[in-house]
Amino acid sequence: MQTPDSSPHLIDAPRAAARRQQILHAAAQCFREHGFHGASIALISKTAGMSPGHIYHYFENKEAIIAAIVAQDLESLLTLTTELRAACNVRAALIERAAEGVADQLDPAGAALKLEIVAEAARNPRVAQIVRDADATCRRELAITIGEIRRATGHEDTPAAIEHMVEVLA
Repeated sequence: MQTPDSSPHLIDAPRAAARRQQILHAAAQCFREHGFHGASIALISKTAGMSPGHIYHYFENKEAIIAAIVAQDLESLLTLTTELRAACNVRAALIERAAEGVADQLDPAGAALKLEIVAEAARNPRVAQIVRDADATCRRELAITIGEIRRATGHEDTPAAIEHMVEVLA
């Protein structure tokens, strides 16, 4: 007899998340090395060490994999904006995260993956929409965060000034 705490879904949730992450890591590697079109599900599955069917259990297609990669990047930004809004000392929080942010931006593997996603967005309207939606969310959250931080530090900026700040950061 299963109790609510021993439900297979609860037990498998961490494992499923780890498998999804394994697939995303393998897909990112394949996209960087072979491009979106050269990275077949068969190649991604081989790199991930699992069957193609197993990948389709987690993702409908390669576009869904790209959507998940973009969502992870967006989630990282949303986590940062939440941390900054909650920080007692925003300047210290920014300095603490600056080195990590610079390293992320200068990482050749990350840059190559972003270029592959942007290149695919230029060819594929569905991927373009995924990227546009993530970019809009990113810019909106940055604008809200910047506005809150600037007001908390005694600055009253126009929406246009905040938009300029977002352009510099986005």
